[in-house]
Amino acid sequence: MSRPVPNPGILDIAPYTPGKSPVPEPGRKVFKLSANETPFGPSPKAIEAFKRVADHLEDYPEGTSRVLREAIGRSFGLDPNRIICGAGSDEILNLLAHTYLGQGDEAISTTHGFLVYPIATMAVGAKNVIAQEKNLTCDVDAILNAVTPKTKLVWLANPNNPTGTYVPFDEVKRLRAGLPSHVLLVLDAAYCDYVSRNDYEMGIELVATTENTVVTHTFSKIHGLAALRIGWMFGPEHIIDAVNRIRGPFNVSTPAMYAAVAAIEDTAHQAMSKQFTETWRNWLTEEIGKLDLKVTPSVANFVLIHFPTEGKTADAADAYLTKRGLVLRALKNYGLPHALRMTIGTEEANRLVVEGLRDFMAGK
Repeated sequence: MSRPVPNPGILDIAPYTPGKSPVPEPGRKVFKLSANETPFGPSPKAIEAFKRVADHLEDYPEGTSRVLREAIGRSFGLDPNRIICGAGSDEILNLLAHTYLGQGDEAISTTHGFLVYPIATMAVGAKNVIAQEKNLTCDVDAILNAVTPKTKLVWLANPNNPTGTYVPFDEVKRLRAGLPSHVLLVLDAAYCDYVSRNDYEMGIELVATTENTVVTHTFSKIHGLAALRIGWMFGPEHIIDAVNRIRGPFNVSTPAMYAAVAAIEDTAHQAMSKQFTETWRNWLTEEIGKLDLKVTPSVANFVLIHFPTEGKTADAADAYLTKRGLVLRALKNYGLPHALRMTIGTEEANRLVVEGLRDFMAGK
């Protein structure tokens, strides 16, 4: 019996596996620290904006997300006509792949880059090429050495998930200058709001001054709107025009649009979250380091914790912490089987993880 057959390469794609969600048990408090969600939730103003549109759910959204593009433009000093919005930045990444990649093309990502990159690449029949990282950080020279005549696109998460590392802006500019002009550089700045380094820039300057660079961002992290699936991209006019031609006309819901406008305008909520994250990121790095566990220096809202390959392994730590209601992210699918990624949570959650790891390492 015949049946529909997927396009070549589709069944070679490993499905994206999200961080596990905890299953509450009677009498046990559970902390989900596996998905890099903010412990503060969205701005109260975003929640109010979301509720205000509830009486008009029968109406289609405005098809270009104009009010949100204008709000992003005001916030970052950008031309709204060079902004496109999507159902999370994930949708935009996939739209870019559909627009600029095809059979026989190659796209480059780094060893531990975001798993959506190879999925988006392979879904359109292109080849995903891995550029080796150095110390869990993007190596610009490795990317440049991986370029071939078939290369059409480079994916770069900056900061990177799940490592938490980043590339200084001078290195990003060196990467752009070293790539052929026809190669699109995609800068994924999902975690840029948490960075406090003088040598970092999310990429807006590079997009504004080149014809072959875009930067994507999301409302799922510091803005706390992950459930609404909303993100955006700033790019050259010709790229925005091309992607808009295949973008669904109502890909951003009205509630998401207005909640995002309120969220981006609540700078006090963002500043509070950033300061809290920085304080506890430093604390967690120091305290976990005291337990003879290595923590990769992070600039994002999570930390990467490395465990021994035998004995006190990452698998054993994951099981031990989960029993205590502390759910972290295992990273075998990212090629990091001996590490766990921990989202920076509430003060209570952060202290409980350190206490749990201390007991685990002590064999209690």
